[in-house]
Amino acid sequence: MTTPERGPADPGPVRRERLALAAALAEAGPDAATECAGWTARDLAAHLVVREDRLDAAPGILLPPLSFYTERVRRRTARAVPFERLVERFRDGPAKFSPYALPRVDKIANGVEFFVHHEDVLRARPDWSPREISPELEEVLWRRIKIARFVLRKVQVEVTLVQPDGRSLRVPARGRDARRNPRGAVRVHGPVGELVLWALGRRDVADVRLTGATDAVKCLTETGWSL
Repeated sequence: MTTPERGPADPGPVRRERLALAAALAEAGPDAATECAGWTARDLAAHLVVREDRLDAAPGILLPPLSFYTERVRRRTARAVPFERLVERFRDGPAKFSPYALPRVDKIANGVEFFVHHEDVLRARPDWSPREISPELEEVLWRRIKIARFVLRKVQVEVTLVQPDGRSLRVPARGRDARRNPRGAVRVHGPVGELVLWALGRRDVADVRLTGATDAVKCLTETGWSL
């Protein structure tokens, strides 16, 4: 009895997205525009490397008081390391000492990060069109979409993110002003990838539909936010 040959192991949706993002960066080239805060592809590649391998600088990504140091390290890395090497380092994955090298951390922390930055590269092209994403990646994104409750913490209206299959996530309005003067509620409809992009500030390129009272929608669209 012969044993059937096995193909290469499936790297999983997060690893596949890492490889796809690295390929998109390489194809775009260092000076290509992205949808990420005015960064070029070189800036974005440096951010990805610093995030995973510079533990001294990574906290400033989420903690504003430390962001000046993170940005200084990122800029220095973008200048000092050739673009091709930055892409290669990101593609190869984090160093062994990095928390992101732990499979559980990689799964939790990197799915949304890689998807959004992949779209940052793709949707900055003048001829971009939405890509089809796998059901596995869609499920990863939906499990992590709760990050919207943090990102939208200053929004003065209640927001409900709604998938085509009916699954939804409610983000209540917060803050003293919202409690004193409720602004209503808005439902944001779209596939999970588009909802993630919208929630993380890519509103100009996210294909979503907003429904709700006119005043509530106006309040939401006039509010700025970012991670």
